[in-house]
Amino acid sequence: MFFLFANLLRANVNNADSLYINADSLSKSSTFSDSKKIRKIKQTIGIDSVEVFKPDPVRVVWMGAIIPGYGQIINRRYWKLPIVYAGFLGCAYAITLNSTRYETYKQAYRDITDANELSTSYLNLLPSGYSINSYPGGISGLENNLKTFYEQYRRNRDLSIIATIGYYAVVLVEAYVDAQLFDFDISPDLSMHIKPALLKNSYGSTKTLGVQFSLNIK
Repeated sequence: MFFLFANLLRANVNNADSLYINADSLSKSSTFSDSKKIRKIKQTIGIDSVEVFKPDPVRVVWMGAIIPGYGQIINRRYWKLPIVYAGFLGCAYAITLNSTRYETYKQAYRDITDANELSTSYLNLLPSGYSINSYPGGISGLENNLKTFYEQYRRNRDLSIIATIGYYAVVLVEAYVDAQLFDFDISPDLSMHIKPALLKNSYGSTKTLGVQFSLNIK
């Protein structure tokens, strides 16, 4: 009876080991085949060759400083280019307009104050129907107005140049911040939830029924 019981026990252990080995080998073969299939699918659709795009903020600033708007191109924000170049065109127009008028009124003021009778460019700036004699204040009044106008246009030209430099700096800062926050994860779920809750009562062992406010911010 003892030898019979030992043989039966040995047979059961061998069967269990064989079952365990077969199951383990089956699992390994199944895992290997699945991974092989996944790798083949990835190679077919080209997932292994895809890289996550992340712009370099330093390169964005340097290239944007050399070529206006190139920082937005590196960030792949192509829709911002019309806005960037429209701003630069507006600044260039303001500088050109004020510079041209400043030079015109300055030359007219020089001509009216010098002793050369052939320098009469200020006559082109007289309003229609007016002459030197009919102009309010005469020649002295025209001289004062010419000085006021050329100083005003000089100030507007300087302000236009300062505004252009400031706009250039804003474009560079925008490209740099956009590159820094390119992969910043912002969840669209910012909703507030209101639900009942059991609050701990410090004055007794029982809990108090209350309302819980939760705001999801990621």
